[in-house]
Amino acid sequence: MSDVHIDVSLATQQLYLYRRSDEGVRLLCQFPVSTARNGAGELEGSFCTPRGAHRIAQKIGEDAPLFAVFKAREATGEIWTPQLDAAEPGRDWILSRILWLDGLEPGKNQGGEVDSHARYIYIHGTNEEDKIGTPVSHGCIRMRNADVVTLFDQVAVDTRVNIRED
Repeated sequence: MSDVHIDVSLATQQLYLYRRSDEGVRLLCQFPVSTARNGAGELEGSFCTPRGAHRIAQKIGEDAPLFAVFKAREATGEIWTPQLDAAEPGRDWILSRILWLDGLEPGKNQGGEVDSHARYIYIHGTNEEDKIGTPVSHGCIRMRNADVVTLFDQVAVDTRVNIRED
């Protein structure tokens, strides 16, 4: 029996990919990430990263080129460049791949005003790769584009994701 799962530490701004098997738990990969500038929290409109147990509800962008631009979870056909960024300053770019999260804890990160899925909480690539490792997102978990492609290829829909403060 083998089971892959993700653990995200808000304190260290790191994402860990583990595989559990009959032999125990083994770390497969570790990546720096950027979580919310506003810290941890679940409320809609808070721009915080939600804590607790989640699952990957949907994988979006398979085979998209590196730095492919997504808007409303659809590829726009654009490839992010500094020139494109300059044309739309302040845009929260969602690039390369999207892993859309679904909270698993009713009242904490599922349902009502705390629903991670309804808040469009993703693990995704970013144009601000130089800021990875510091909390600067609007609630999502940002990764370097090559890293999110690597992660995307190693996980499936329903992969568990635990987001913790420590």
